[in-house]
Amino acid sequence: MAKRALITGLTGQDGAYLAHFLLGKGYEVFGLVRRSSHRGIDDHRLRWIGIEDRVQVIDGDLADLSSLMRAVETVQPDEFYNLAAQSFVTSSWRQPILTANATAIGVVNALEALRTIRPAARFYQASSSEMYGLIQEPCQSEKTPFYPRSPYAVAKLYGHWITVNYRESFGLHASSGILFNHESPLRGTEFVTRKVTSAVAAIKCGLAEKLSLGNIDARRDWGHARDYVRAMWLMLQQTEADDYVIATGRTTTVREMCRIAFEHVGLDMDRHLVIDPALYRPAEVDVLLGDSSKARKMLDWAPLITLEEMIAEMVEADIARLEAPQLEKA
Repeated sequence: MAKRALITGLTGQDGAYLAHFLLGKGYEVFGLVRRSSHRGIDDHRLRWIGIEDRVQVIDGDLADLSSLMRAVETVQPDEFYNLAAQSFVTSSWRQPILTANATAIGVVNALEALRTIRPAARFYQASSSEMYGLIQEPCQSEKTPFYPRSPYAVAKLYGHWITVNYRESFGLHASSGILFNHESPLRGTEFVTRKVTSAVAAIKCGLAEKLSLGNIDARRDWGHARDYVRAMWLMLQQTEADDYVIATGRTTTVREMCRIAFEHVGLDMDRHLVIDPALYRPAEVDVLLGDSSKARKMLDWAPLITLEEMIAEMVEADIARLEAPQLEKA
């Protein structure tokens, strides 16, 4: 029989790519989706990659343990991927309690549902490089101390450690992927990479003149979401559960990422980029650079898509959206 996977955050970037990947592996894929007045447009990423009719949607909410328990009872998953969260860092300062409920407490709710109903299932928790925050080492590995710098990162840290605790306390096969920044054409436009590529597309098409950003000297380790969901799956195929950093090992400034995007369409970045101090974060994470040597050795994982290839793909996708507005915007 085909394996069954239950994904929270199905309609997000990672959820959509993971569902596509698992379908290719012959899985039955179920997604937990929070009831919303926007139902009908919240599956646009699934439609963008052509799998909206191949996944089975179950209503539920990470903040509601009873709905999680019903979902686990219904699906009887072999693998449970917890990707749902309030994941926009900037919003976490404006909505710290919502962030805590979804991004922290939601994790223990998911673990409790599995422990109670399906303890043999394998669990993946989406941890984040934002947990490193004010970095304690120039290159961050699984052993680097954490120093979160936002309510989002603090909530992610709770989710990470409660996953470790359930693994050690109850013997669950529960692994965390400490994923560094990963992007794609499915990224939301509130995130800086997609904000850049969508603005570059609009400028190229004559629909805009300027791109406003905050701190463009912040450095990030950017990879492609398609590479990173493959790492998620590999973690749950291991005999023993563990935690892994997933990163490219290359750090790039926002400024240079912008330059790559503008140069792809033959535009001069300096003519269009505007620095807006209002867009600076209250507490900045200046540099993130991941050491994924453990994942490369233990999982035989390595990124296949370069930053330049990813940014080019994102710009071209955003141009296509503008030129064919009947396509749903991801």
